[in-house]
Parts: sequence; C-alpha cells; structure tokens
Amino acid sequence: MTKLSEKLLRKYYANNVHPYRIYEQHIDRLLKTSDTLLDAGCGRTVPVLRNYLGRANRLIGVDLVEFTDVPAGIDTYAGDLARLPLPDSCVDLIMSRSVFEHLTDPERVYREFARVLRPGGIAVFLTPNMWDYGTMAARLIPNSFHGKIVKYVEGREEEDTFPIVYKTNSQSQVTRLAATSGLTIDSFQYLSQYPNYLLFNGALFFLGMCYEKLISRFDALKFLRGWIMVTLHKPAASV
Repeated sequence: MTKLSEKLLRKYYANNVHPYRIYEQHIDRLLKTSDTLLDAGCGRTVPVLRNYLGRANRLIGVDLVEFTDVPAGIDTYAGDLARLPLPDSCVDLIMSRSVFEHLTDPERVYREFARVLRPGGIAVFLTPNMWDYGTMAARLIPNSFHGKIVKYVEGREEEDTFPIVYKTNSQSQVTRLAATSGLTIDSFQYLSQYPNYLLFNGALFFLGMCYEKLISRFDALKFLRGWIMVTLHKPAASV
C-alpha cells in the first residue's frame, strides 16, 4: 500500500462497512442457538466459522483443502461442495464467502444445498459481481497468473488462490440456478468496497475510488458494484 492510497483509504473509507462484515452481520441475524451451521468452503483454518463457537448447536466446515489449527467444537469434512458428505435435511443455515466464483458445477452445488437444508432452511453466499471491473479483468487473465498477482496485491499465499470461473456471479445466473434446484431467492444485494486491488498504486487507487463512489451513489449503477450477497431459502414442507 502506498502512502497516498493509505491516506485516501483513511479519509474516504474510515466509516465504511466492508462487505465481509455486512455478510457476517447478516449471518448473525439469521443464526439461532439451536441451528446447525454449515460453512461451505470454510478454508483450512475455518476463520469465519470459528467466530460462531458457542453460538449454534453444531458447526460444520466443508472444503477441499487440508485442515489445520481447527478449534474443538467444529466438525470438518474434506469434500467437494457438489458432493457434500452430509445426510439429507440436516442443516439449518449455510454460509459461503468468496467461494462461488470458483464453482465449476454450480448447478450441482445448489442442488446439494437444497438437499442438506432442512425445510425452511437458509443459504447465504457472498461472491464477486460478474460486472465488477476487477472481475472482468480477472476473467481476461489466465488462472495460472492469479496466484502471483494476488500475492503481490493482497499478500495472500499462492496455495490459497484457486481457479476462478464465475458461473454464478450475476443475477440472471443465480435466478436460473435457484429455480432449477428448488430454492427461492429471498434477497439479492449489490455491495461496494474500496478498490483494494489498486492499493499498490496511489494514482490508480484514486481513480478506482472515484469510480466506486459514483456507482455507490446512484442506484441505477448498482449492478456494477463489486460484490453480490444472495440469500436463498428452501421452502418449508407443505402441510
């Protein structure tokens, strides 16, 4: 991060709530102490799921990675989200953050969510918006370069960077996939964030900031915002 980027970030984004926090606040409102909570694509150290220790009846994490440093009280399963190693109708709430952009077979994942959710259960996911400029740039860059770029820009290790395909990152895609899986869309929200990918250059960060402030101000431009947060639910069983 350059000094100019840091100065602009402090001045114009000091009071902005990051999409990650908005997402967690949403989960907080939905979660009940009697619930079974599944983090789909939880990460090797379950960083988000561990925040819910003692706040739910059962915590489950599923990911393809090798788990490390997982606290007691969290059940982890190494597995594909398209083939969840869980029985039918056993989960009340599913959360998934920065995972759906990597799904190569989202239709199967949606159907697996519908299978493991109890009637009336809810799934929430946060993922980059298809029409965000960062997403469009990423789509033009071969996946083989993403690890090095992300490490330079964000400092994240290359082993924690996965191929991106963006098959469920627009409203039309989500609408189609939800309908074919039997899930209902409760809400579809566009969220903005400071231009984090441009922190390495002050001038680029300034331009990105001007763009972000523009699309955040006008509702007609909300489809260009950086993130989408989707809430789905499985219809309750008919009486």
